Amino acid sequence: MLELALLGFLYDTPLHGYELRKRISALTGHVKPVAESTLYPAIKRLEKAGLLARETRPGTGAAPRHVLSLTAAGRTELRHRLAEPADPDITDENRWFTLLAFLRHLADPAAQARVLERRLEFLRRPTSFFYEGDRPLSAEEVDDPFRRGVLTIARATSQAELAWLRRTLDSLRASAAG
Repeated sequence: MLELALLGFLYDTPLHGYELRKRISALTGHVKPVAESTLYPAIKRLEKAGLLARETRPGTGAAPRHVLSLTAAGRTELRHRLAEPADPDITDENRWFTLLAFLRHLADPAAQARVLERRLEFLRRPTSFFYEGDRPLSAEEVDDPFRRGVLTIARATSQAELAWLRRTLDSLRASAAG
């Protein structure tokens, strides 16, 4: 998720580490704030893999700034990760939102639609946070008002996402066909 966010934000414009950290935290910080001890090793890995380039520019104070940008290989890698996301990028809500934030960088509407279709297929599977044996429980089957709240909110969120997915898929299919 972190590497995808790094590649995605740098696809638009070169940024220095502090600015990247702020943008990633704004996108995913409600889940887990991005620590420097996590961010900078990820940057180094991507740089070592030839996906990022570093340029030193004068800073506003005394210290120079290291500005990062995507290489051609980094742009290709981002588009590959968007077109062929790992299963957890589809099924984990936080990873899904990160993927979705950058899906516009995948220029082909048919390829975008294939990713959204995977999410749609995942959301159609019966699931719950609570089970009776192997059977998922609905909000109506749970006596605990707090658990019922979890299931009610999750259902409303899923219904909103399903409606959005269907509308967006219709639009993407029309773009791909025309």
